[in-house]
Amino acid sequence: MKAVHIVTGTAVPLDRTDVDTDQIIPSDWLKRVERTGFEKGLFSEWRDDRDFVLNQEQYAGANILIGGLNFGTGSSREHAVWAIQQYGFDAVISPRFADIFRNNCTKNGLVPVTVDADFNAALMTAVRQDPDLEITIDVAQLTVEAPAAGLETTFPLDASTQERFLEGLDDIGLTLRLTADIDDYETHRRPWLPATGPR
Repeated sequence: MKAVHIVTGTAVPLDRTDVDTDQIIPSDWLKRVERTGFEKGLFSEWRDDRDFVLNQEQYAGANILIGGLNFGTGSSREHAVWAIQQYGFDAVISPRFADIFRNNCTKNGLVPVTVDADFNAALMTAVRQDPDLEITIDVAQLTVEAPAAGLETTFPLDASTQERFLEGLDDIGLTLRLTADIDDYETHRRPWLPATGPR
């Protein structure tokens, strides 16, 4: 995965609580064998409504998604994260994420920004008032701010997860950093001994 230090851009205010993974990417889309094209299924059951926020031109090109409380509940499908990323979002802001969804985000390079409910509501309101409001998420400093709206706060990220983002390390990347240790183990381990005779 690519390294993520700073995410800067505009946002889409998805003012809904308890958004589950089936709403993010309906189960019909899970039949795909490729890991591409999921952006077409993102919130597809809601996008038939022309007033749905993703259909509003003022939010076109946004790369930050602001969700409500309990974002990403439901099944553990990793496709939900893929769909959000492939649509063009680099980060999701919410007062609370479902644990499995949040974990899937960190393993795929989508930054989950947990903020308190008051900040989230204020940011949501500010974006609705000014769709061009610039938001900056700093993974190194663990801050999120919208200076023009006078909003700034910090967000939690454990040190190992923060390192994953800053270094661009998925699970394979983490394993490859241990190549020398793995090679050393394979060189010095004792192989299984063959049987010496009938039992």
